[in-house]
Amino acid sequence: MLTEIIHNIIIPWIVSHGPNILATIILALIFRKFGKILMARIIRRVIVIDSVSKKEKESEKKREDTLIRVFSSLLDALVFVVAVAVVLEEIGIAIGPLLAAAGIAGLALGFGGQYLIRDLITGFFIIAENQYRIGDVVCFDGTCGSVEDISMRMTTLRDLDGVVHHIPHGEIKKVSNRSKYFARINLDIRVSYDCNLEKVIKVINKVGEDLAKDPEWADNILKTPQFLRVNNFGESGIIIKIVGETRSLKQWSVTGELRKRIKIAFDKEKIKIPLPQVVVHQVKGK
Repeated sequence: MLTEIIHNIIIPWIVSHGPNILATIILALIFRKFGKILMARIIRRVIVIDSVSKKEKESEKKREDTLIRVFSSLLDALVFVVAVAVVLEEIGIAIGPLLAAAGIAGLALGFGGQYLIRDLITGFFIIAENQYRIGDVVCFDGTCGSVEDISMRMTTLRDLDGVVHHIPHGEIKKVSNRSKYFARINLDIRVSYDCNLEKVIKVINKVGEDLAKDPEWADNILKTPQFLRVNNFGESGIIIKIVGETRSLKQWSVTGELRKRIKIAFDKEKIKIPLPQVVVHQVKGK
């Protein structure tokens, strides 16, 4: 009985429909592979880099990679849907009733689907407006990290602790991009009130100039870190503001090196960095 079913039904069905199903799968895989290659080439040709500076090249490279990733995911979804539809038709399952059932289910789930539509629309504008790219460091209402992936529905961040955050685009209210085009050094240094302020300024500027000329750091610094102003009079010392500009994502490493060199220079020049002071008044008992 089983042998008759295999010889009379299964084998003829495989001979009749198998080549078409196999061809559909192979063509889908080929179209997916070469479609992604073609799409990447088109995107890299469409996005023209007007500036020849390294900063602009890196920025546009991030945008290209982001667009390629997003459209590749859309291409995967499209190829999968079409291939499944063709295979179902070949098997003998009518697609029309399935689409009608899907439409009815869609109406039933319409309330939940509005959140998906909101995520997709918001994602479209995020990508179109180039708010951030893969590789940027961004903050979403207190959640900060490096952008690892962007789809039409959500963004994936990884923070400094290695935690991965999946954030639907519809939940994003404010985007703070810390790495777009360039970054800024914004450093406050506290010095003692009895220091010679002009000497302190000269030492700080000299440290910034030496750092900007150092071959190991020169490529990362766009504007030499320099004294900007006396920012405030603190309880235990004078607060001095130092600013400069760096390439994106380099502000933290450059600022750390600047702090180290300022501390070494201050020790050499006998410039004191005061500790917080607390005055305690003791009331003697009568």
